[in-house]
Amino acid sequence: MQNITDPLGTVSLHRDVDYLNQILDKVLYHEGGDELLEKVNKIRSLTESLRETNDSTVYLQLKQEIDQLKPPLRENVIRAFSVNLHLFNIAEQTYRGRRRREYQAQDDTIIQPGSLEEGVNTLFKNDVTPEKIGELLEKLSLELVITAHPTEATRRTMLRIHQRIADLLKEWDHAYTRYAKKVIEETIENEITILWQSSEIRQKKPSVMKEVSNGLYFFDKVLFDVLPSLHQDLEDLLYEKYNKRWHVPSFLRFGSWIGGDRDGNPNVKAETTYKTLKTHRELVLRKYKDSLDKLKELLSQSSKKASVSEELLNSISYDQKELNYNGWHKEDEVYRIKLGLMLKRLTLTEEDHELSYGDSQELLDDLYIIQDSLALHHPQQTPIKLLRKVIRQVEIFGFHLATLDIRNHSGEHESALTEILRQVNISADYKQLSEEDKLDVLLKVLKDPRPLISVYDEFSEETQEMISTFRMIKEAKDTFGERAIEVYLISMTTSVSDLLEVLVLAKEVGLYRVYPDGTVLSRLHIAPLLETIDDLKNGPEMIKDLFSIPLYRKHLESRGDLQEIMLGYSDSSKDGGTLTANWELYKAQEEIHSIASSHDVKLKYFHGRGGSLGRGGGPLYSSLLSQPPVTLGDGVKITEQGEVLSSRYLLHDIAYRSLEQATTTMMTAIAGFTEVPEQKEMPTEEAINVMGQISDNALEKYQSLIFKDEGFLTYFNQATPLNELGALNIGSRPMKRKGSNRFEDLRAIPWVFAWTQSRQLLPAWFAAGTGIQKYLNETGNLKLLQHMYETWPFFQATINNLQMALTKADLTTANEYTKMVDDPVIQARIFDQIKEEYNLTKAMVLKISKQDDLLDHKPNIKESVRLRNPLVDPLNLIQVNLISQLRKDDEEDHMNELLTEVLLTINGVAAGLRNTG
Repeated sequence: MQNITDPLGTVSLHRDVDYLNQILDKVLYHEGGDELLEKVNKIRSLTESLRETNDSTVYLQLKQEIDQLKPPLRENVIRAFSVNLHLFNIAEQTYRGRRRREYQAQDDTIIQPGSLEEGVNTLFKNDVTPEKIGELLEKLSLELVITAHPTEATRRTMLRIHQRIADLLKEWDHAYTRYAKKVIEETIENEITILWQSSEIRQKKPSVMKEVSNGLYFFDKVLFDVLPSLHQDLEDLLYEKYNKRWHVPSFLRFGSWIGGDRDGNPNVKAETTYKTLKTHRELVLRKYKDSLDKLKELLSQSSKKASVSEELLNSISYDQKELNYNGWHKEDEVYRIKLGLMLKRLTLTEEDHELSYGDSQELLDDLYIIQDSLALHHPQQTPIKLLRKVIRQVEIFGFHLATLDIRNHSGEHESALTEILRQVNISADYKQLSEEDKLDVLLKVLKDPRPLISVYDEFSEETQEMISTFRMIKEAKDTFGERAIEVYLISMTTSVSDLLEVLVLAKEVGLYRVYPDGTVLSRLHIAPLLETIDDLKNGPEMIKDLFSIPLYRKHLESRGDLQEIMLGYSDSSKDGGTLTANWELYKAQEEIHSIASSHDVKLKYFHGRGGSLGRGGGPLYSSLLSQPPVTLGDGVKITEQGEVLSSRYLLHDIAYRSLEQATTTMMTAIAGFTEVPEQKEMPTEEAINVMGQISDNALEKYQSLIFKDEGFLTYFNQATPLNELGALNIGSRPMKRKGSNRFEDLRAIPWVFAWTQSRQLLPAWFAAGTGIQKYLNETGNLKLLQHMYETWPFFQATINNLQMALTKADLTTANEYTKMVDDPVIQARIFDQIKEEYNLTKAMVLKISKQDDLLDHKPNIKESVRLRNPLVDPLNLIQVNLISQLRKDDEEDHMNELLTEVLLTINGVAAGLRNTG
């Protein structure tokens, strides 16, 4: 077996890549003959040579090959490199799963870093008592939320093929006969052929319900099994170390925005959200029926051979009478009888029958009856894992599957209330009131038990939809359970009135109520979203004012004294650059946490991270490590969006690995343990001041280009494929708010996507170098920065994300995109700034990390980028060639042909860089 302690350990990865490439070559020959295969191999050879030598002659040869490509060969070449990159991704994910299995095959002296086993061992070695373990488990809470942003540039049809190829590669590892290997190879060739002959591009934008279906795919195929397994493994590992069996709380859950996020998406209506919840329920009930069927197959014990509980027998008797159904044909196989009755009741639940389960707790109660009965005759040290798994599934997923968050823009609530308050003669123009006067109006309305809205009132379509949304929330909670919808998120929250407006709307439908004795009922968390630099700076003061309102404190008491606050990485980065955004986010968390503690309020931070580095992306465990440790104990939420869904949750092994790393990180951080003792002392007051100086320097540099250079938007529009992205049909939302061309109304996703495609990746690194250099010019204290990198997880994550961004960026390729800028003065001025800042940032990062080259600390990732580059480069060059033609062409048929090919290159580059937005 290969030595798993080898830092690179990529032998098997190279083997798989070569294996898949050989099969791809067969498919290319079958589809395009010698012409296609030879052209692809020639371009691939030139790009590999160029990456190795940086020879200008080779570059000119490559450009000539690209320029000479004509239809239909050109489209086939694009598709060949795109498929090659998808196969590379599959090989890499398979390799990661293989590495995990190799660790598991070793004895207990070799444990995979970041694994659950390592986490439990760390707690045990540091003498964490069983009592402290119990307290830690109660604090452990992580919710991951799939979002309504474009979830994947790759179609789900293609992802299914990817999954089948990955499964075949896994089978190949265990195929011991020549015949078995031959069959697998032939099957992979069939799959790649089908992949080649399938359409990569969506013909139209997905509907919201199609997005819902795409998101639920990951629950159906992976998460429904992975989440219970992870909880079960943690219980077993704790039992092995402590000889005590805990029932670990269901600390790890998934939520969703898809079908609930209506901010800027006119396609999400109250009816859409309710339909989404019904779809969730349909899936989870079907999954439970499958699980109970498996249990019924397993639990064949006879009451003649084992002593079962009276409670079980009584429940069977009751169910048989009520349902008029026996459950199973053999009277002594009592567990099968009970499970048959449970399956019958689940079927009735699907039909909304009066004899259905009232809620998921009733299903759980039946499962607990079976568990308690089994405890009478089955060995306690080896509980039946399948039953534990099914119980855990119901505990995690309920009858709602995934909690659906509702989000809307603060301005929408303000507009609706302006109309409502005018109609009932409370305020002639609420929108124009000062903040103080708004609060006065809102608090009076909230204290008054009488409703504002009558069933006879008529409002504008927009206001009526707002009212319908809140009525739907109440109906959904009544129908699907409280956990179906728990949080209402407010985009662009800038003031206390933004939150109280939502509370007023909740009051109007009965979700919030003040009783005559002063007690409050509140069935909905209301969460501000702080997303611009100014909002983050003003956020702590706003939260302080909010918590000072007695009526709002009573709302919080009704919600368990818990306040959720969402932090927006995308817009803050777009607004102020990645370094400043991350620092302001970090500061805001600490300041708000201090305010909350003084008011005895628990905080759950919701981190709105994207998949890409320019939107707060990076490994899940790294995201958690970079937070102030004090903020982890009340629970954490993080968005999972973009290509993250398929890269993390398409394959069981990869999903498990990502989630166990996150769990281990949270456990050890909450317990206060770290491998670096100095981390407990960070950040010092000096480090905080240093970050403030660096951030201020970086913000000035960032905004001088983005907001003060009059040619910047022209450069951005012309030196990236921004305008072509809208045709890619990867999301139901428009690219821009209000159809505006203003920078402020451009969504963060296309902002980052366009920069990534052009290999400039500007949002992920620009201005960081200047921020650091100015500090060093003033102080010369490089050793302090190096110490901060070694001992402060936040600073380390920031620098390491810069390394990743700088590595993925490629200014030679980016220079080709700049040639599409019409004004050569704008082109030269801005690109010269980008090049200068890139080189400076790279130099600063290497000095701080004490490395000779970028990503020296992550050789596996560095090798992955190196291997991908020669496959991505041709797609970039072809893309520039096509866009240049497209922007000059006015013949409709030819434009459509060019656009299709452009979109194919966009898909390919996204696959190669593993980033969309």
